[in-house]
Amino acid sequence: MITDNNIEDINFEQALKELETIVRALESGTIALDDSLENFENGIKLIRRCNLLLDNAERKVKKLTRAETGEVVEEDFTPN
Repeated sequence: MITDNNIEDINFEQALKELETIVRALESGTIALDDSLENFENGIKLIRRCNLLLDNAERKVKKLTRAETGEVVEEDFTPN
């Protein structure tokens, strides 16, 4: 189970896997209301973690282009 103490320690794949587990549990409709609310809150934290990790990865991605001189130039990647 994800806690506030360990949310910053998990990677994208772990967060996504935990989020998928939460979604399945919520969709099943077999858990109590209090547990559903706790799962929902944890899901929001995981979504925020995933978004942060994706934003950080996007900032790191660089695009390599070749200048007219033949020199390879590194530019920041901008998505279309």
